[in-house]
Amino acid sequence: MAKLQGKARTAYVCGECGAEHNKWQGQCGECGAWNSLSEIVLETAAAAASPAARRSSWAGKVDAPKVTALKDVRHSEEARVSTGIGEFDRVLGGGLVEGAVVLVGGDPGIGKSTLLLQALAQMAPTLPGLYVTGEESLGQVAGRAARLGLPLDGLNALAETGVERILEHASQWQPKLIVADSVQTLWTESLTAAPGSVSQVRESAARLVRYAKETGAAVFLVGHVTKEGGIAGPRVLEHMVDAVLYFEGDSGSRFRVLRAFKNRFGAVNELGVFAMGDKGLREVPNPSAIFLSGGSAQQPGSCVMVTREGTRPLLVEVQALVDSSPLSNPRRVAVGLEQNRLAMLLAVLHRHGGVVVSDQDVFVNVVGGIRVQETAADLPVLVAVLSSLRDRPLPDKTIAFGEIGLSGEIRPVPNGEERLKEAATHGFKRAIVPKANAPKAGSYKGMEVVAVERLSDALIAAE
Repeated sequence: MAKLQGKARTAYVCGECGAEHNKWQGQCGECGAWNSLSEIVLETAAAAASPAARRSSWAGKVDAPKVTALKDVRHSEEARVSTGIGEFDRVLGGGLVEGAVVLVGGDPGIGKSTLLLQALAQMAPTLPGLYVTGEESLGQVAGRAARLGLPLDGLNALAETGVERILEHASQWQPKLIVADSVQTLWTESLTAAPGSVSQVRESAARLVRYAKETGAAVFLVGHVTKEGGIAGPRVLEHMVDAVLYFEGDSGSRFRVLRAFKNRFGAVNELGVFAMGDKGLREVPNPSAIFLSGGSAQQPGSCVMVTREGTRPLLVEVQALVDSSPLSNPRRVAVGLEQNRLAMLLAVLHRHGGVVVSDQDVFVNVVGGIRVQETAADLPVLVAVLSSLRDRPLPDKTIAFGEIGLSGEIRPVPNGEERLKEAATHGFKRAIVPKANAPKAGSYKGMEVVAVERLSDALIAAE
């Protein structure tokens, strides 16, 4: 009589933080998220009892890793291969590294598949690649490539979702670049869960990561996003890969921003700017020009700031609208900025600038759909708010940047000289900056630099 199969070993994994639990519970004990635990299969009891499993136990290992002094480890600079798209190379840190695993996320239809298909075609002559699609047929992929004007003879594609069969084809064709579109459609035969579940996404990604590290092939994983904007699936997915890139952009705008949120081979928060057209995504080498207003005259409530994304300074226009509020609790709306920081800055403006907006609705927007995350936007935001409140535009060709403290002081920001250089390149003649960021001569390449120490000084300089 055949022996009965043992019950599979299971665990419950949090989809937010990746923590494992022995039993299901309503709240994750690590991150506190509710209803985020999903069941995964660790291994079957038969597999655990097999001789191979017993040999791989800790006590029986013969090839255990050894402790090595780092000074004795030989290392070299990572060799990088250009994708043929300059903005894409910038976000990756200078190019694609051998064996790197990159997760690309973004809203549906924003251009993830288009960008990777273009990169695959650009690299095909020197780096053979394989486009694995789990959501489209090969005819749809070929049709998109033809619409984009890409050479079809250099592109290889595979319509498959089973990880085992994908790796079999990869072992046969030996590609140096694999694009898996998307990771939520992949599944492995070793698990019984449905594709897209936490266990399937995690195990499928783990096998592709292992293949990349063993063979040196670079792997791009396309990830769906949730309604909150995060990549769907377990949070641990972002920890498994070498780089996490997010596509950002307004659905009504043709411009797309690719931002690096994690990169083991380059700078975090590096930014690449693209424009969507009938021939796919076209890189924008001078993004400062598209983020500035197209108007010929300076308008009330508008201030140009110099922000820094990764290694690149960018000129961005900040607009503010201040209007009397019919509500007992006036609205504070920030698009492209952190809303809590806007409320804090308005309190500082009242306390140390003597400007009252407690009975006004305040709306702040960063033009171009870009999100500014650094504190250098503090001073431009308040300058734009004051300009809108008094209905007086700033002096023409004026820029500003600087962090504002709770006591009303203007704090310096990193790379002040590079910001001034970028502004001077685009023809700006006046800059309001923190005193510590101002050059000693009081000017920079023909641009007047107004150094301020307090918020009150900055408000006077903006008039």
